[in-house]
This record gives sequence, C-alpha cells and structure tokens, in this order.
Amino acid sequence: MENLIEPHGGQLVNLFCPWDKAEDFKKESIEYPSLNLDSSRLFDLELLMNGGFSPLRGFMTRREYESVLKNNTLPNGLIWPIPIYLDVPEERARELETGEKIALRDTEGFMLGVMTVSDVWKPDKTKEALRIYGTESPDHPGVARLFNSVKEWYVGGEITGTADPIHFDYKMLRMSPHETRNLFRKLGWRKIVAFEAHGPLHNAHKEMTLKAAMEHGANIFLNPIVGLTHPSDLDHYTRVRCYEAIIRNYPPDSVVLSLLPLAMRLAGPREALWHAIIRKNYGCSHFMVAENHADPHSFSDKKLFYPCNAAQQYVADHEQATGVKMVEMKKMVYIPAKAQYLPLDECKAEESHTFQELSAVELKRRLDADLDIPAWYSPPEVVEVLKKAYPPRSKRGFSIFLTGLSGSGKSTLAKVLMSRFMQIGERPVTLLDGDIVRKNLSSELGFSRHHRELNITRIGFVASEIAKNGGIAICAPIAAIADARLHNRNLISSYGGYIEVYVSTPLEVCEMRDRKGLYAKARAGILKGFTGIDDPYEIPANPEVTVDTSTITPYEATQEIMLYLKKEGYLG
Repeated sequence: MENLIEPHGGQLVNLFCPWDKAEDFKKESIEYPSLNLDSSRLFDLELLMNGGFSPLRGFMTRREYESVLKNNTLPNGLIWPIPIYLDVPEERARELETGEKIALRDTEGFMLGVMTVSDVWKPDKTKEALRIYGTESPDHPGVARLFNSVKEWYVGGEITGTADPIHFDYKMLRMSPHETRNLFRKLGWRKIVAFEAHGPLHNAHKEMTLKAAMEHGANIFLNPIVGLTHPSDLDHYTRVRCYEAIIRNYPPDSVVLSLLPLAMRLAGPREALWHAIIRKNYGCSHFMVAENHADPHSFSDKKLFYPCNAAQQYVADHEQATGVKMVEMKKMVYIPAKAQYLPLDECKAEESHTFQELSAVELKRRLDADLDIPAWYSPPEVVEVLKKAYPPRSKRGFSIFLTGLSGSGKSTLAKVLMSRFMQIGERPVTLLDGDIVRKNLSSELGFSRHHRELNITRIGFVASEIAKNGGIAICAPIAAIADARLHNRNLISSYGGYIEVYVSTPLEVCEMRDRKGLYAKARAGILKGFTGIDDPYEIPANPEVTVDTSTITPYEATQEIMLYLKKEGYLG
C-alpha cells in the first residue's frame, strides 16, 4: 500500500542533541563564540532543527546554495527551491574558520544550537534575486529585503540543536513535524490536505477545504503561518483566534490546527513548491495552492507579480519529485437560492448571475464603518473576533505623520492639531515633534543618513504603540527619507490609521522663516548634510493630505486635515 506520509527525501530529520548527551554538550558549548540570530533566521533555525526543512541538516553550504540557485535541487538531486542560509556581517565572516563551532543564540542571548562551520562566502545577490524571485527590482519586497537587510556574507554548516526556540503563546498549537505525523497515525488519517493561511478564514474557505477533503478522501490540516508573513496581514494573535473560532464550525474530527513558524520570502511559484515540501514533512499528502500563492502583490491593487495560476502549475509539475499532490484552491461563491457555497466554475448560467460575495476590500470597509457582516459570509464567532481586534475607525487609534522641510510649518500645525484633538477629548493625544524626539528619544544620534532613518523609525515605533492602544500620535519630523516613511506606514497601519501629511511649503519660503539660522549656516558650508541644501528631501509619492503653509494659514491647513479625518471616519 502506498505510504502517503513519508517525508520528502526519506527519513525525517531531527537535529536535536540526544537527551543522554545533552547536558555534556551544553557545558562544552558554553565556550564557543556566538551569533545572535534575527527573527527570520530564528524561524529558519526552528524548522531546521525540528525536521520541517528535512532533508537539510543545517544552514546551506556554498555547494548546496549554488545547486538550489542553478538547478532548483540539492546536490543529491532532491528538489528544493529556496536557499536557507545564515547571513553575517563581513567583519564577522572574516573571523570564522572551517571546522569552527559557533553557538547560535536568539535575540536575548539564549542558546538554541551549535553550528559547525563548513563554508563562508560572499554571494552574488543579484544572481540570487534573479534566480529565486525572477527580478532584481527593489519593488519586490523579497528582493528589497535581500539587498537592504540580508548581510553581505553567508555561512553554512551542520547544526546540533540544544533547545527549542522560546514561544510564550499557543504552546498546544505549535506541533513539530514528528508530533503531527504521530497524531495523524493515532487518528488513522492516511490522506491529509494541508491548507495554508495567513489571513482570517470565513465560510468560503471552510466550504472550499471541506469540498477538497471530500474529493480526495482526506482530512484537513489547517497550518497557518505565524512567522514573517505578508506586510498587510493581521497580527497572528487575531488570526489564531479566528482560526480557533471557525474550526468549531467544521464537522467533528475533520480538521487539525497547528501553527507554522515560517519566514515567508514571497517568491511565488518557487515558494509554493517549498511550502508543499514543508507540509510533506509535517505528514501531509496534498497541498492546497492559490492561483496567486506567495505573490507579493496578492493583497494589493497592484498587478500580480507572477502569472496567475503559475504557482499551481509549478507544484503540479513537481508532484512526482515531492510526493505531494497539488489541490487547486477554487473560488467559492454563495448562491442565495440554494443557501450554499459552490465553486464559481461549477455554477449554472443562471446561478453565476445571482451569486453573492464580499471582497476583502468590502469587508474592511464594513469593519471600518461598523456595518453588518452577513452570517452567510462569516460565522458570528469569527466576526466577533475581528470587530474586537479591528474596531471602527471612529474608535481606532491613528497617527498623523507631518513631513516637510525645516521651517515648512510642521511644528505649528502639530500644535494646532493637538489643541483641536484635546478639545474634542475622545482619545488620548501625544505630540512627537522633531525637536522633542531628538531631545528625549534620540539624543545620542547624529545626522548621518543611517541615524536620521533610525530616528524616524523610532518615532514610528512609539506612534504604533500609541495607535495600538487607541490614542492619537501627532508626528512632525522632517522625515526626508522615503524608505523610513514607508516603514512607518507599514508598521503603524498594522495597529491603526496612518495619515501622511506633506507640508509642501517651498524651500525659499522655509529659508525666509529661518529663525534658527540653519539654512544660512548650510548655505555658508558651516552645516553639512542639511536637508534641502546639500542633502535631498524625497517628496512623498501619495500622501493622504498635502498643504502649503505659504498660501494658507495654519488654521486653514489644520481644517483640511480635520475634514479628511471626518471624511474617512476617524472623527464623528
């Protein structure tokens, strides 16, 4: 009889030190030099050690890395589409030697494992971007991260695990591949359809997974990603509460929920195949693939980066190599006359004109405005979770981010806005003016590009915490760097509203208002790197509001901002 739950490539890997040798190994490894891993590499390390990345036995060597880039396989011929490497700064790379043992630690210094160094090399990142993502354009978030965040040198070698990474949440839902495969055996499940999620699930998803399971004679493994997902995704606590709510609406004993600690790359078809192999290691025989699986533009109004259905075809083309059967995620629509969901491509002609659906955009609009969400769309238990986590805009925290040249009028606008909000009295208000922040939050920073970017992201972090707790943050730095502003937009938008206000007052007017004499010093060459003179200001591409205080008063400019807030539902 065909065994449908054998891991990809044979024996499931377990890199943890045997229990009878663990204590001696830990004592020995105390003296090893250390590397502290960032969150992305910690997720990779966890799946390496627990077998989720079987057959890998550590971070890839140079030979393995180059084989994946060139052939989409490991050197032994096994299919593997995504490189798994440990990146290090150049100065650290030059200190490492082949055969050296390194303690791998989390961000707080807790040791999780030991790596024996096999290779240290400087990769060709452009080649990697073209092979893995199909582009070298920084418009792709995976490419942007590769060039901007991944360090310049890679180190590879086998790993011995000493401890599981520390997770304080959902411990009963964090099963390893060994645990899920044992559970499936106990339940008598031979065929298992894995369904990946990194957003809330509603009735259409439930009916789609049940239909797929019935067609393939399988049960369902709901395996949402709770590592690094799409930037627009809700926090994983909210999503897990939604998953726990919806599985109560499935037939008894039809679904198992377990969380996957994965750092997504958003690499489209290659990533879809990678996800299928991982689910094979968790004991699944089938994997559901969306038409836009792992596409960086799948939850935006931009054109899909990868061809529609390419991911489905790619996984299907490699079924024999992986042992995982591709299951197409079909669009489900609600037919009122039948009070049930059907796949759109199976609807009769008359039904296809009468079906009902709610788009993600419409769901967001209804949550923003506190409007009804019909029970045919989502179970009341899921809607309740979403409404608690995503209150209407009139009750949600938000940040007003004023950006513009020195002397453009940002600080005055911020003070007028703060006074207006204080008079309304509906939310706590915090002013994060540029000078205030420099004095109290970033006093040790200079004015290099790196330090200015760090100053802006610090403001964004504080503003996100204020928005998360229902308050208003008024930020008024120069914020000349577009990437730093985008970072803040993505961060703050995860917790509340983000309203970027471009104070577009012309440079010549700002110079005339130069009460501190900064422009004069910059013109004279006394002050170097001054924004607008010898350092560029990157104009916002799509601010929510633009005001020019050379043509209107601060009170008129404030009124334009207030009218925008009322129009968008932030104010009653």
